Amino acid sequence: MLRTSAKVNLALEVLGKRDDGYHEIATVMQAVDLCDRLTVETADTLSLVVSNPALPTDDGNLIVRAAARLGEAAGATKGARITLDKHIPVAAGLGGGSSDAAATLWALNRLWGLRWSRARLAGLAVRLGMDVPFFLGTGRALATGRGEQLEPLPGAGAYALVLVNPNVPLSTGEVYGRVPAGWTAEARSTRRMVEALRTRSARTVAGALANNLESIVEPMVPAIRHMKSALLAAGALGAVMSGSGPTVFGVARSYDHARQIRSRVNRAGWSCWAVRTVSGRVIRAV
Repeated sequence: MLRTSAKVNLALEVLGKRDDGYHEIATVMQAVDLCDRLTVETADTLSLVVSNPALPTDDGNLIVRAAARLGEAAGATKGARITLDKHIPVAAGLGGGSSDAAATLWALNRLWGLRWSRARLAGLAVRLGMDVPFFLGTGRALATGRGEQLEPLPGAGAYALVLVNPNVPLSTGEVYGRVPAGWTAEARSTRRMVEALRTRSARTVAGALANNLESIVEPMVPAIRHMKSALLAAGALGAVMSGSGPTVFGVARSYDHARQIRSRVNRAGWSCWAVRTVSGRVIRAV
């Protein structure tokens, strides 16, 4: 069984639209210990079983697409029975689908005896989604370009966070589709976050949180403003939206402090988690 971590974006800046239709971004991605669980077993054919009946089990699921693409690229004729125990909310800005897809590539590479390098898997992973290669690496990275150019950042310095999700799924494509024409920005906040992480100070990291998609997403999901306010009122050192939303997270002084904040902001209609940041490999065998 594999534990597949969620991620948050400590800083995210959309810098402008590229000629290929994608957006140029700069972001600091950080894995956290809110995890899905993936079990992969030998079978004659490929199948997926999910704990959440609302999730697709065909090629509408990124896990199935990842398995099919790896099999096609490697010329593998074997199957697998994949079981997903889902805990990371869907379409939440936490990268759950990308994490599951990366874990599928990682597991099938071993189950099928392919012996592909991580770099080769990452080359396939980026065709599934810009976040997928991150989950094949370690817990913290600077991502640039479309998000596929990764530079690992030192994992020293662990942080406790509180995640709050309004249980309203939000399409990444829809959010990026609302970025105004001619939008331009520079990666100042991302560079500031990289410097803040070197201090290993939770308060300094909290002061450097940034996401310039918030101004686009907040009118779509007004709960984002309320969740940020609730986190700050409950004692979080800083709060920001993760990815394209709508999950918001706050930085705590310690894990005990995070649990206290979670109990204060937990209310009807919201889901809340106290989590720790992950260093080392994002995908872990249990």
